Amino acid sequence: MPIKKSAKKYMRVTDKKTSFNKITRGVFRNAIKKTRDAVIAKDAEKANEWLKQSIKSLDKAVQKKVIVRNTAARYKSRLNKLVKDLVKK
Repeated sequence: MPIKKSAKKYMRVTDKKTSFNKITRGVFRNAIKKTRDAVIAKDAEKANEWLKQSIKSLDKAVQKKVIVRNTAARYKSRLNKLVKDLVKK
């Protein structure tokens, strides 16, 4: 346990930030999973719907500095490719 007052405050701040980051991370990870599940189930309509949700949640995560911009771009690119390949078939 920290002794100094500022260190105690920093612990509280870190706990709060960590909890917000976990929520944000969970939202985009869940959306990505749902998109992949829809692609596996070959449901193009749901895949498109979840793709939009995934992109939106990834952009919010970047805005809140939970993940890096290039990481989000990589996720979006891979998901988009999966959905496009499904639609082509």
